[in-house]
Amino acid sequence: MMTMNENEKSKRIEININEKTAQGKYANLQIVTHSPGEFILDFCQVLPGLPKANVISRMILSPQHAKALMKTLAANISRYEQNFGEIKELQHAGQPQLQFQPDKKEDVVN
Repeated sequence: MMTMNENEKSKRIEININEKTAQGKYANLQIVTHSPGEFILDFCQVLPGLPKANVISRMILSPQHAKALMKTLAANISRYEQNFGEIKELQHAGQPQLQFQPDKKEDVVN
């Protein structure tokens, strides 16, 4: 018979990350699109004075995983603000203008 402690150990997942991935990439623009079966998150880098943004990473999530990500981000933002104070939202004055118009299925966060 398995005890609760042994059961918890059997559900653990070992997460590995290689050195290149661990360095991360900087993104200052995010574009979210969705279809009935998936959410697509494009992380972009906008550089001052340049008229275009480059997508540096794309994540494709199931709707269930997108919702789990939203909850995880909300919980972590709440903890961050408790420790370090309120995160101020970016002022859009002076932010780069994008060449496309978001529709009902697409949100841009920068």
